[in-house]
Amino acid sequence: MFVDSWVKAWNAHDLDALLAHFADSVTFRSPVAAQLLGGDGVMRGKDALRGYWAEGLRRIPDLRFEVVGGYVGVDCLVINYRNQKGGLVNEVLIFDGPLVTEGYGTYLGADDNPAGAR
Repeated sequence: MFVDSWVKAWNAHDLDALLAHFADSVTFRSPVAAQLLGGDGVMRGKDALRGYWAEGLRRIPDLRFEVVGGYVGVDCLVINYRNQKGGLVNEVLIFDGPLVTEGYGTYLGADDNPAGAR
């Protein structure tokens, strides 16, 4: 259910629907954030996360995800998906109740990613 809502919000570029799943105090880490925004790639708080994702959508207007699989753990979820370039990505989400409190965008290394996930 979460995965369906997540990908639907991303593909609609609906940040409000997407961020409704995240706690106000969320921490999210992504090497792509470091590329787009500079800094260490760590967003602290929902407003910072909104800023990162809004900038990503501005720079990648054709952004689209196709879910390959969802993997459920104890208080966590991994979403494996292909981006608009065909690159494989994993998003690791840690939950406290129904909300994501911590997240990690993870990408294949340059040597392992001929499709160019980033």
